[in-house]
Amino acid sequence: MELNTNQLSAMGVLLNHGDLLMGELAAREMVQPPSMTRIVNELERRGLVRRSDNPDDRRQARVTLTDSGRDVLLANRKRRDDWLARRVAELDPGEREILRRAVSILEKVNRA
Repeated sequence: MELNTNQLSAMGVLLNHGDLLMGELAAREMVQPPSMTRIVNELERRGLVRRSDNPDDRRQARVTLTDSGRDVLLANRKRRDDWLARRVAELDPGEREILRRAVSILEKVNRA
């Protein structure tokens, strides 16, 4: 099942943070609510997320990752992890050491 990066990212947020209101999901993804609505509409059409009314405010929708969505997301991550592991294994030991040292810098950038 082909998914774009925006769809995979939104699903990843739901996997990591649990059910979210549509506005919360849009804020975490740093997109406007209409854009998130389009993303969620397509994911819902494919059965990867489920939308439900917020019991506290029925004007708001809560988005939940379905079991199918979780399976698709985890399979996609495994495929990417396997690809990366193969590429890293092809590097010489010096290149792998440089990459290992770069991880802390990348983590610092990610936290900023």
